[in-house]
Amino acid sequence: MKKKIIVACGGAVATSTLAAEEIKELCAEHNIPLELVQCRVSEISSYVDDTDLICTTAKISQRFGDIPIVHGMPFVSGVGIDELKDKILTILRG
Repeated sequence: MKKKIIVACGGAVATSTLAAEEIKELCAEHNIPLELVQCRVSEISSYVDDTDLICTTAKISQRFGDIPIVHGMPFVSGVGIDELKDKILTILRG
């Protein structure tokens, strides 16, 4: 079954594209079928139906029910990237 992940940033272009590519690669390496939605933070609520994970490169305080949210800046900076990948895999396999 496909896992739906929303990747969001302030403008839905630069940092979310980096994070989205990393997540695609991670899921491919671990044979996790993926539906990926890339959007602005302000648009997340439009896509949350059946979402398994939200990854945002912008700071957000809003919650979307019980959908796990991870901060994707390690995909941009490289700092803490292995921990983030492990966290994402744990959520998606859960």
